Amino acid sequence: METGLKDRVAIVAGSSQGIGRAIALAFAAEGAHVALCARRREVLDVVAAEVRSRFGVDAFSQALDVSDDAAVRAFVDAAQTHFKRIDICVPNAGGPPAKPFLATTMEEWERAWQLNLRSTVSFCQAVLPYMQQRHWGRIVTLTSYTVKQPVPELVLSNTIRAGAMGLVRSLAGQFGRDGITVNNVGPGFTATSRSRSLLETRAKSQGVTVEVVQANLEKEIPVGRMATPEEVAAMFVFLASEAAASVTGQTFLVDGGSYKGL
Repeated sequence: METGLKDRVAIVAGSSQGIGRAIALAFAAEGAHVALCARRREVLDVVAAEVRSRFGVDAFSQALDVSDDAAVRAFVDAAQTHFKRIDICVPNAGGPPAKPFLATTMEEWERAWQLNLRSTVSFCQAVLPYMQQRHWGRIVTLTSYTVKQPVPELVLSNTIRAGAMGLVRSLAGQFGRDGITVNNVGPGFTATSRSRSLLETRAKSQGVTVEVVQANLEKEIPVGRMATPEEVAAMFVFLASEAAASVTGQTFLVDGGSYKGL
């Protein structure tokens, strides 16, 4: 499929590892230039170098905390100055800690809001005016399949990430006439360090090994395994493509069939 992404510019937040890194590489493989951000400068530089060497496209990067609104806006403006355009934006940040509701603190709720919803608002407010200027844009948020099917120990994520769905629907209705689509991707359990951490939490609470917890989990996934980061990234490429111009305001799960609803 011809994606139409060659020479487009994609901002990918949280792109130093895991799904974010896979998304950045997937866009670069389609010929798009990428603007990368994450907290760890040294890891981010490695990804930027890989993008340039493997795919021959440009990579602009800055280290920042996405919960810092001023830093997000400065990064977006710097990317616009560097590339002279912003076509695609993928707001992304690491998920909040896994714990039972009564074990959570108000400080953790505040941090989860700042990291997983407020940062998305910041990115959207920063990139939308640039997209409006070109009458073309793609915003694709990265959340979790928990927005459709809550996971017991992920009460912080279950709650905060659901707000991103409301934002996606709202922005899709408001900016569609500007040629801008807004969608959300919700991965299920994916082979990343984040999933490994969640499995370790379950194993500790159940008094069994991580291997036992993973085997039991994968029995409940219809495809029989966790997704790879690259499989999740493929959905972002499609939603950012020319072919998806009429797809907006939607949430797409990449969960191996784990969601049980209709």
